[in-house]
Amino acid sequence: MAFLLVVVGLGWGYFRYQWGQISSKDCATCVSAVDGAPYNVLLIGSDSREGETAAQAQQFGSPSAAGGQRSDTIKVLHVDPRAGTASSLSIPRDTYVQITGLPTGSLLATNNKINASFAGGPDALVKTVENSFGIPISHYISIKFFGVMDAVDALGGINLDFPYPARDRDCATGVCYNNSGLVIPTAGCQTLTGAQALSLSRSRYYQYYANGYWHSDPSSDLGRIQRQNVVIEAALNKAKSTYNPLRLNSLLGSVVHDFSKDNNLSATDLLALAQKYHAFGGSQLHAFTMPTLGAVSRVGDVEVVQPSDAAATITQFLGGPFNTPTTPPLDRYGNPVALVPPPTTTLAPTATTPTPRSSGVTRTTAPPAPATATAPSYNPRTC
Repeated sequence: MAFLLVVVGLGWGYFRYQWGQISSKDCATCVSAVDGAPYNVLLIGSDSREGETAAQAQQFGSPSAAGGQRSDTIKVLHVDPRAGTASSLSIPRDTYVQITGLPTGSLLATNNKINASFAGGPDALVKTVENSFGIPISHYISIKFFGVMDAVDALGGINLDFPYPARDRDCATGVCYNNSGLVIPTAGCQTLTGAQALSLSRSRYYQYYANGYWHSDPSSDLGRIQRQNVVIEAALNKAKSTYNPLRLNSLLGSVVHDFSKDNNLSATDLLALAQKYHAFGGSQLHAFTMPTLGAVSRVGDVEVVQPSDAAATITQFLGGPFNTPTTPPLDRYGNPVALVPPPTTTLAPTATTPTPRSSGVTRTTAPPAPATATAPSYNPRTC
């Protein structure tokens, strides 16, 4: 028993050391998370290519192609520790909004695609999400370009079933090339490496081979969100099936330089989540997507939020009302689109947990499954 306590103590000390290596910054607009109450974490996938090798540039694209730092992926994770539930809400990166929180003197237009706000740092994106959609954010985690690759490799790969061979092929410039590096030559259930998982997550020009020729997925970013969600589901399944404290340390050590976070997200918080959710499977994560429609604006092609559908989706995602947006999202002409919460429905008097004022939401302990369309049959799924 004494030996076991020493091992556990050394493991915790190493875990805290690794956690201390993660870059942390203050988040001025993050709201305090109350112990045991539901809270929201903003997950940011950065397109920064910092540290990219020549071989990686050839496979995934060069840093010059990225053109600065933007948020390539924007997801809000809603966590209810008491109920042991979690949901995700994906916000298309081209969603047209009023950016708030940009540094003084910034050359970015206030009315812009939401991913442009990340040029002002994570806090600017947090503030823009809070002010645009009334979703209070308690923490943020920013993942660099290769964070997905390193995390999947640390898990030993993820298992996905491809109904058809797949690739990513962009011919927008008249010259066709593989934009994300995705190459899946055979159909069936297979283990993807970190590089393959990253390529799949980034694929905006997804194609699949059926009936003797290549077919294109017309949904672009929205299809990419669906494929990102299946990568997350597969990663959760792998983490669930292989969980142990030493593997958590190994995983953290593999990705420590790929992440940044807010100062208030502690090692104790992460360990508590790992212990609470270690048996949490991918199918238990309810995945929502902000309802938008494509349009052309003064800043180019954008996604315009559909107000009534968006209000219903946010309410369902949070399990209760959202805060009143202070700078609502925009229509194609740059006019604010009012998000009005749907009428409050009467819930059963049992299994409800009022959330403290600081989080701004009230939810049930078992969120309903998202009312979203089934992913296309040509997309991969877990196996």
